[in-house]
Amino acid sequence: MRKRARVDANQKKIVSQLREIGCSVLHTHQLGKGAPDIIVGYKGKNYLIEIKDGDKPTTQQKLTPDEVKFQTEWQGQYDVANSFDRLLEIILENEL
Repeated sequence: MRKRARVDANQKKIVSQLREIGCSVLHTHQLGKGAPDIIVGYKGKNYLIEIKDGDKPTTQQKLTPDEVKFQTEWQGQYDVANSFDRLLEIILENEL
């Protein structure tokens, strides 16, 4: 049986902020095997997002081996964000 998935301290706040601007958010961190923490839907597009805690040192924000494997093998969009502002940049970059 898989251990309970760890959730970064900022995930709840980021999800709340995303929903406030009209995003759909699906929690996927419990899937394991390096799957991203959330899938965000906004204006007809989907974003696979791995959340890292921006309050931690950069050395503690590294992807796990499973996350690196997922990122390497995934054939679609995948981003890492450590704040709501970074996630907003990712979304806005893709609107252009």
